[in-house]
Amino acid sequence: MKLDFLGAYDFFAGVPDSQLKQLCGLLMDRYGISPRHIVAANEGNAVALAAGHYLATGRVPVVYLQNSGVGNIVNPVLSLLSDRVYGIPCIFFIGWRGEPGVRDEPQHMFQGEVTLNLLADIGIEAFVVGRETTKEEIEGQMRRFAPLLADGRSVAFVVRKDALDYEARWSCGNAFTMKREEIVRAVVEAAEEGVIVSTTGKTSRELFEIREKRGEGHGRDFLTVGSMGHSSSIALGIALAKPRMRVWCLDGDGAALMHMGAMAVIGANSPANLVHVVINNASHESVGGIPTVAGKINLLKVADGCGYPSRFSASSREELDDALSEARNARELCFIEARAAIGARPDLGRPTTTPQENRKKFMEYLSGKD
Repeated sequence: MKLDFLGAYDFFAGVPDSQLKQLCGLLMDRYGISPRHIVAANEGNAVALAAGHYLATGRVPVVYLQNSGVGNIVNPVLSLLSDRVYGIPCIFFIGWRGEPGVRDEPQHMFQGEVTLNLLADIGIEAFVVGRETTKEEIEGQMRRFAPLLADGRSVAFVVRKDALDYEARWSCGNAFTMKREEIVRAVVEAAEEGVIVSTTGKTSRELFEIREKRGEGHGRDFLTVGSMGHSSSIALGIALAKPRMRVWCLDGDGAALMHMGAMAVIGANSPANLVHVVINNASHESVGGIPTVAGKINLLKVADGCGYPSRFSASSREELDDALSEARNARELCFIEARAAIGARPDLGRPTTTPQENRKKFMEYLSGKD
């Protein structure tokens, strides 16, 4: 499906998705990151931005997201956009991961099964888009959507894999030199017998393969294959329950931004056995490399304001090793920002164990520790 009809709209906000990479590429080519295109911290944030645009202009906004983010839009859709509340219209583009009958990762399957029903339950009429969808069908659907939008209701295009047609010219990159896999390996070496909670995406995939290459089991690692933005809270829950065990959280900049309030909760509780490592490549790399705002903020000052007593930033392996050594020996909550280049090995695999197997082995390991 070609995206020409989007020229009628002038405001876009969202969280990138691999199945919407053509849409994201189009927006980056046309607008970059600008007042017309905002990469939000999370999907609910995108909805609120869209509402603000409508209130200021009266023009219908467009919000894009992966279906894993539908949960983040439920509250602002029901209590802000709804025609029973303010009646603010919005067009959603939603990447359909875990579509029934399409092979996908385990964290997407249940979400995919319930996506269309969830949208119907929150009052969003949806149209499914595939490769075979024609320009005429889109135009016809937009005519059917028009009276709904005029009545202050929201609508959605649910996008199947490989459904969109656009060749992006935009490319991603940054000035950092450390590779993320190098950072993950350094944390594995520093953690020793401690446990690691890793964020969704390539970080967990790299952690799994590093353990395989080292001939180690996976019982010390919890791979958060879904639930983006929640790894640090999982790590906090473990650290509070196991105060004698060192707990390392391998987070990403996009994930940390998505639910940054978690850092305030971590700082307020200040467990002395928790090390929070944010790998910052200033991008949503796992879904195409679209920039995050992490390249424009000072994460150390954020951690300071949230109450982390020890804070480090590393742009080289030497700086990272020094920070990890300090954190390993510290008796207080530590925060490390590790600045990383964008990119991963082309042959990077995926975990060969199921999430249930990961959970079982991890709990077995924890059960043997005080």
